[in-house]
Amino acid sequence: MQMPAPDQMVIGRKDRIVARLQEVLPRDAVIHDVMETRAYECDALTAYKCPPLCAVLPETTEQVAAVLRICHQENVPVVPRGAGTSLAGGALPTADSVILGVARMNDVLETDYDNRFVRVQTGRTNLSVTGAVETDGFFYAPDPSSQLACAIAGNIAMNSGGAHCLKYGVTTNNLLGVRMVLMDGTIVDLGGAHMDAGGIDLLGVVCGSEGQLGVVTEATLRILPKPEGALPVLIGYDSNEVAGQCVSDIIQAGVLPVAIEFMDRPCIEATEAFAKAGYPMCEALLIVEVEGSPDEIAHQLDLISEIANRHNPVEIRQAADADQAARIWLGRKSAFGAMGQINDYMCLDGTIPVSQLPYVLRRIGEMSAEYGLGVGNVFHAGDGNMHPLILFNANKPGDLEKCEAFGADILRLCVEVGGCLTGEHGVGVEKRDLMTTQFDPEDIEAQLRVKDVFDPKWLLNPAKVFPLAATQARRTVG
Repeated sequence: MQMPAPDQMVIGRKDRIVARLQEVLPRDAVIHDVMETRAYECDALTAYKCPPLCAVLPETTEQVAAVLRICHQENVPVVPRGAGTSLAGGALPTADSVILGVARMNDVLETDYDNRFVRVQTGRTNLSVTGAVETDGFFYAPDPSSQLACAIAGNIAMNSGGAHCLKYGVTTNNLLGVRMVLMDGTIVDLGGAHMDAGGIDLLGVVCGSEGQLGVVTEATLRILPKPEGALPVLIGYDSNEVAGQCVSDIIQAGVLPVAIEFMDRPCIEATEAFAKAGYPMCEALLIVEVEGSPDEIAHQLDLISEIANRHNPVEIRQAADADQAARIWLGRKSAFGAMGQINDYMCLDGTIPVSQLPYVLRRIGEMSAEYGLGVGNVFHAGDGNMHPLILFNANKPGDLEKCEAFGADILRLCVEVGGCLTGEHGVGVEKRDLMTTQFDPEDIEAQLRVKDVFDPKWLLNPAKVFPLAATQARRTVG
């Protein structure tokens, strides 16, 4: 994985740049000591690291604008950072860049239950948005696995989803408006408090743009009344392919669960050792959750169980109450941490048509044998958002490179069957050089021209998303 060579002229001006930033921010909001900047040298893709020139932690939109004006004048690249949970290297800095973190921007600015929205600063964590409204009977639907830690800023940048996106959609389906600061310090408002704001839909361009177009400082989010109730059913199978076929059949039957989650044997074994959720030992588990009134829940669970029984399950376990539901979800919510206790792993993120689940799972198993690397599958099966966890030894020479090659082949497979490179983790640096697998040169050029409009000097997160060869001329001019 390559990154552009840092601009030595910028590095040589570090003292001046830091001094200018300290003029517009509290002194403790500008982190420039070399040892302290190591806290920002990577995000959750820890295979690649580089301390930034410095990091800044503004508290207001106006402070963000002041920082960006200075960096624009000094030709300093800026890497926006939410909570640093990105698994695609979206917040990886270069030695000549300024990390702009929004962690201190975490206030709730407005709550409107009549019109069902909440406006927050984007450093607020995903889960705490629901925490701010749940006592009044509302919730915020997108729920990434990292929702306890991840920030709304990163959710918007990567268009994050989560287990319940099958029914409620991902971030773009729940984002009403943003306040954003452009690289030159201009503050703009896009969208508003309603789903159909007037004018060009630039909000749809910004959501999922991975910090390429501006720094989002405030977000207006759709909130929903809590459902009357929700319960899951756990279904075990002796074959990944059969479990994948069951998912496809549930969707084809016209049932709309809130979530359909998938775990295979390596993940089941790891989570049982870690969380002791009481899962059956089998090759694949599905967790299917439905919601509504008690009668609606019973009807949907009976229909899902009927479909599941056609595939000879090892076990079907319907939750009867909230405690049993929590036990069923316990292992799934613990899966990534549990896998991290047994091995180094790389978590991928590709999306496929649900009908292709059986074939893709079989091919991943075949490729695992070819590469000699284990793989655990845990993912949002309802919308085909795959999260294969490739197991490798970070201390063994060549293993990381082998893992990356395996991962690239899985992502190519996703595109081959009609899917795409990412569902919610983003492209970052991890998938940057695979963009040509999904997009032809004309497609990529169209995307680059959008960035030209928002960031003519190519200073915002300039080495991400697009292949470096495709952006070199623009970055050089910048």
